[in-house]
Amino acid sequence: MANYAYVRVSTREQNIDRQLAALEPYNIPKRNIYCDYRSGKDFERPAYQKMLKRLKSGDLLIVKSIDRLGRNYKEILVQWQNITKNIGADILVLDMELLDTRQKNDNLTGMLVADLVLQVMAYFAQTEREAIRQRQAEGIMAARARGQKLGRKPLPQPEGFEEICLRFRGGEMSVRAAAESLGMSKTTFCRHFQAWEQRNPVPKGRLFGTILL
Repeated sequence: MANYAYVRVSTREQNIDRQLAALEPYNIPKRNIYCDYRSGKDFERPAYQKMLKRLKSGDLLIVKSIDRLGRNYKEILVQWQNITKNIGADILVLDMELLDTRQKNDNLTGMLVADLVLQVMAYFAQTEREAIRQRQAEGIMAARARGQKLGRKPLPQPEGFEEICLRFRGGEMSVRAAAESLGMSKTTFCRHFQAWEQRNPVPKGRLFGTILL
C-alpha cells in the first residue's frame, strides 16, 4: 500500500504551493507526487497517465479538490470508477470530507449520498471551466472592441537584424547566410523578415533583388 498525490494547474505561471501545503500532513514521498501543468478538459496528461500506471489495489490517491483531478463531468466519473473499481485503489478529496472511499460503508444511504456528492462536484467543476472560457471570450471581444491588440508582445530582434534584412533584400546575402548570422533557422528568419518588410516596404522607384538559397 502506498500514498500518491496528484496536483494540477492549467499553466506554469500558476502556483501549486497551496495544493502542496495541503498534502504535507500525509508525508507523501516526492516521487509519488505527480503534477501536470495542463487544462482539466480531459485526462490526456503525461503525469496523470504515469501515476495511473503505478496505482495498485490498496493504494491511496489524494487530491486537493475534485477540479484538480479534472473539469470534464463525464471523464471525472469514468476515471473515478476506473481507479476505485478496476484498479482497486482509494481516493481522498481533501476539500470534501464525503469524497473519501476509505470510508467503507455498506449503508445504502451513505453510498448514495457519496455518489451524489461526487456527481454534483464533478458537474460544478465542468460548469466552472465553461464559465471561465465564457469570461475569456467576452474579455477578448471587449478588448478588440476597444482596439486593444491581443497576444504576446513580439520578442526583441537580435542585434544587427535590420542591417541583415537590408542586405538580404538588396541581394547581398542568401537566406542561409542571413539566418546563420542571426542565429536563426531559415524558416524563422523568413517569417521575421516578412514581418519586417511589411513595416519597411521597398521605396517607390527602387528595385531590390534577393538571393533565395
